Amino acid sequence: MTSFGVERLRGRVAFVTGASSGIGRAVCERLLAAGLRVAACARRVERVRQIAASDDLLPLAADLRQEADILAAFAAVRARWGGTDIVINNAGLGHHAPLSSGDTDHWREMLDVNVLAACVCTREALADMRRSGIDGHVLFVSSMAAHRVPADSAVYSATKFAIRALTEALRQELRAAKSPVRVSAVSPGYVQTEFAAKYHKSEAAAEATYGAYPVLQPDDVAAAVEYALGQPPHVQIHDVLMRPTDQTS
Repeated sequence: MTSFGVERLRGRVAFVTGASSGIGRAVCERLLAAGLRVAACARRVERVRQIAASDDLLPLAADLRQEADILAAFAAVRARWGGTDIVINNAGLGHHAPLSSGDTDHWREMLDVNVLAACVCTREALADMRRSGIDGHVLFVSSMAAHRVPADSAVYSATKFAIRALTEALRQELRAAKSPVRVSAVSPGYVQTEFAAKYHKSEAAAEATYGAYPVLQPDDVAAAVEYALGQPPHVQIHDVLMRPTDQTS
């Protein structure tokens, strides 16, 4: 029978961004439980250290808006474990910053974190995978906003449409290079994380967003990530679209 399940990746090195809370933290917990080594990257590195007391967890402090921080993080993984086998581009943020009236700094931060940082992390991880010749994996945590445009979210949605394009473009690049590396995306709808409070700059608005009906939990999305990673080498999960059952859009 074909090997299936993330446990077959035991001992491999996963680089996870946005690891201090929400989906990123849940992904780290699942991968550690499955026997992977996890390089957990976040600005709030003290929160990352609370995930587990394990030699298989490498907490990394990095501001993904700074390329030098990303490069230093990957260098630390190479020094510790020889390189990255799997990269989970999870870090992302949103601002309520419409195209007709938004703040330029908010637009720039979304583009820097959601798109450019994911590109840099992907490039660095792929360099490690090429050197090792491993059948690695690049996974983007995207959004349902990559598939339709919610009101007043032009730039945030644009960053997620960019991730959708990058997923397909990288798939084509890898196939042209006859690489064993796979690429996947997971695109959730509403997930109960810190996202809504930051997006709306309001805890009350976040409670209204997440309180109208049962929304996804971070571990729901982490389970989809685990599913995509755990497929046998001849199976590539391109994009998982997942919503709360009661979400209408």
